[in-house]
Amino acid sequence: MARELNEVGVVGLGTMGAGIAEVLARAGLSVTAVEISDDALARGRGHLEQSTDRAVARGKLDPAERDAIFERVRFTTSLEDLGTAELVIEAVPERMELKADLFTKLDKICPPDTILATNTSSLSVTELSVVTGRPSKVIGMHFFNPAPVMKLVEVVRTVVTEPSVVEDVEALAERLGKVDVTIGDKAGFIANALLFGYLNHAVSMYENRYASREDIDAAMRLGCGLPMGPLSLMDLIGIDTAYEILDTMYKQSRNRLHAPSPVIKQMMTAGLLGRKSGRGFYTYAEPGSAEVVADAATPPAGGAAEGAREVRTVGVVGSGTMATGIIEVVAKGGYDVRFVARSPEKVAAVSTALTKSLDKQVVRGRLEQAARDEILARVSGTTSLDELADRDLVIEAVVESLPVKEALFANLGEIAKPGAVLATTTSSLPVIECAKASGRPADVVGMHFFNPAQVMKLVEVVSTISTAPDVAATAHAVSAQLGKHAVSCTDRAGFIVNALLFPYLNDAVKMLEAHYATADDIDAAMKVGCGYPMGPFELLDVVGLDVSLAIERELYTEFREPGFAPAPLLEHLVTAGYLGRKTGRGFRDHARA
Repeated sequence: MARELNEVGVVGLGTMGAGIAEVLARAGLSVTAVEISDDALARGRGHLEQSTDRAVARGKLDPAERDAIFERVRFTTSLEDLGTAELVIEAVPERMELKADLFTKLDKICPPDTILATNTSSLSVTELSVVTGRPSKVIGMHFFNPAPVMKLVEVVRTVVTEPSVVEDVEALAERLGKVDVTIGDKAGFIANALLFGYLNHAVSMYENRYASREDIDAAMRLGCGLPMGPLSLMDLIGIDTAYEILDTMYKQSRNRLHAPSPVIKQMMTAGLLGRKSGRGFYTYAEPGSAEVVADAATPPAGGAAEGAREVRTVGVVGSGTMATGIIEVVAKGGYDVRFVARSPEKVAAVSTALTKSLDKQVVRGRLEQAARDEILARVSGTTSLDELADRDLVIEAVVESLPVKEALFANLGEIAKPGAVLATTTSSLPVIECAKASGRPADVVGMHFFNPAQVMKLVEVVSTISTAPDVAATAHAVSAQLGKHAVSCTDRAGFIVNALLFPYLNDAVKMLEAHYATADDIDAAMKVGCGYPMGPFELLDVVGLDVSLAIERELYTEFREPGFAPAPLLEHLVTAGYLGRKTGRGFRDHARA
């Protein structure tokens, strides 16, 4: 049975350490908070005062509770004051030599049964443990910033950590109201191992000028529902901190995807550390500010749509869920829409689905009856591609098969009038192949809508090396008319979103495959620790394991990056027919749900 810890210490009162001290004191524990000097101690106390004052101002803490928190915290500059602590958590800067020196001192000061915990986010807990005479009493207790708000704690056991120590710390995490995941000592643990590989990949994408910083960030926020874009998050974390974490992870894993992108070290050397220095990937109003201000790299508003061709009429080819969603969105945007389906039955099915969707919106008060009637009046269906000959823009949304799309574009190239823009909604296939098949490659562009098109705000506008500038501008102008946020990129496997999302998902599968953590713990770490709307395995089961595998194969084929090779476990599940929610079983059994 776990013992109840009541006397605890925190060493290091930066933002993280002060936050940990606050969490402990809020839970009723007696806390000894230690800093290296009087000035540092005053700053640490200031962090705690600011945090609790904000909580009082927001009504989340009453003044009496705040006063009680401070009564439970003893501030000191002497490590000797930790002589009676049952648990000490260190939260000093992320440098091995600094933490090792501290643990050596704590080992001499604290009683033999005191647990020594490190808040490290990436360093080896095992390496820290062996500098003490009590390696079995050393454990990782990785809180997330800001500690009073973030619910996740990664409990990191080494190969020699006593089971009773793990139990004690797990019980404490529960008492603190945290969600804990218990894992082994591996570079980056769960959250950082998955998060920083993704962040590093996003930085490489920016460094290679594949897409702008604004477009990369918008794509991941709007396309994946993430709370922040990767480059904004790098600025928040701190470029120097990110470099240290990636460098540590690379030295332990030798995984090339963790090798810090060169621009990260260059920015660190130049002092461009993100929000804390006032400049990183973005420029801020002042050091420490969250307000982004325009700089030389800020794109002009509406600039991407300049020079667009006039579009009044739109054609849509396809009758599936995506095509039906695009038809609705385009008609709502005020365009005259003609769609093509393979049979009269499918034409009728699209019309029925569209009417049903609009009727639901009327019932829910989101749409006026008159507007619903106007939208339906702008839509007509046919089974003949020839009836798209008068369209200014044709968007294909047929099955994700290159031979099918090539045949379609060969037909559209002959049928569409001169100057018409031809767009493909492919999410992973080469747009240039469709462009080549059309015989008029300058008129072809990718317009990758996200599902459901009626809800998702993002459109990736994908230009090939042959796409005319006014064609890309037309895609941007139409997207704006539809109320969508368009981002620009060139014709490369995965574009922005899938190129960043699926390697992250693949890393999660490899982590599960290695028996490092359970699917539930990995999902919890990413949702609770990083604010993701879904964990990787939840998302894989929704997307479909077969779809995910196909995209990962495309990425691996194009980039030949060993780290992009699909995890064997994913291959095996697809072979077995476990494709996710649509078959009732994927990484989880949905038949019983």
